[in-house]
Amino acid sequence: MQSPLGELHTIDGKPVLRFERTLKHSPEKVWRAVTDPTEMAHWFPANVHTELRAGAPMQFSFGGDRVDLGSPYSEGVVLECDPPKVYAFRWYDSVLRFELIPDDNGCRLVFSHTMSGAGTWGDLPSVARQAPGWHTCLDALAAQLDGRPPTAGAFLTLAERYIEEFGLAEGTLRDEPDGYLVRFERDLVQPADAVWSTLTETLPAGGVSTPPRLLEYPVPDGGRVRVELGHQEPLGTRLIVTQTIPAEQADRRLVTLAEWHVRLELLYAALNGEQRDWPADRVEHLTEKYAKRQPASHR
Repeated sequence: MQSPLGELHTIDGKPVLRFERTLKHSPEKVWRAVTDPTEMAHWFPANVHTELRAGAPMQFSFGGDRVDLGSPYSEGVVLECDPPKVYAFRWYDSVLRFELIPDDNGCRLVFSHTMSGAGTWGDLPSVARQAPGWHTCLDALAAQLDGRPPTAGAFLTLAERYIEEFGLAEGTLRDEPDGYLVRFERDLVQPADAVWSTLTETLPAGGVSTPPRLLEYPVPDGGRVRVELGHQEPLGTRLIVTQTIPAEQADRRLVTLAEWHVRLELLYAALNGEQRDWPADRVEHLTEKYAKRQPASHR
């Protein structure tokens, strides 16, 4: 049985992820699992060093080369500590909150992650990694409480479910003085070199190329494509694709949106180990979907 998907809300302009899990364990047992650093090591994405009291400083450390100690991502503070009910803390500029609600069979865990809304680490596109990441962590927490090994899940399948549910793969279309601009922005966990290598296998050569950060080339029927690979904090790549469409090619704007949507879906799958063929009827389906969502052009 698959764990239920989390929810995405926007509060004061900030993305807020919320997950709820029913656990067949007492609040006291779950409290230890979500507050004791030794227990957290089994499921939390970082090693935690702190005291269980409001106002206590926190330090988060990581294995390998992920984030160095002394970086802003290694700092935090305990905000609430009310055993065995509420544990909340700030991690860099995000707030994580665990609430335990007793019920007849154990307790309900309500977990929320209030993101900062800033930079590439706390904005909406970064939800594409945060949502499946926390989902996986909470699955590992439940397994630890049950005394069973965590279920090996496919990141790609889970991430694509969240990306689809929250509309994180969708592009935008806006009017420009001399035509239209299609734009996509995607959060990718792979380094720029890997993204560049996979991406450029299917894009035209020539134009302006600065590997592995920038590719720009003209479109035969008019317009220009620009692909930018920026640094994604704290690791990975922020991909931004834009294409200009001349006013006389207005009938192509929704199809162009749909085609880039599919290209980036295939790129995302390939980067996560799954090569796929171009899906039949996907462009037509997405074109119809975008047509329903796009406001009428002023032209």
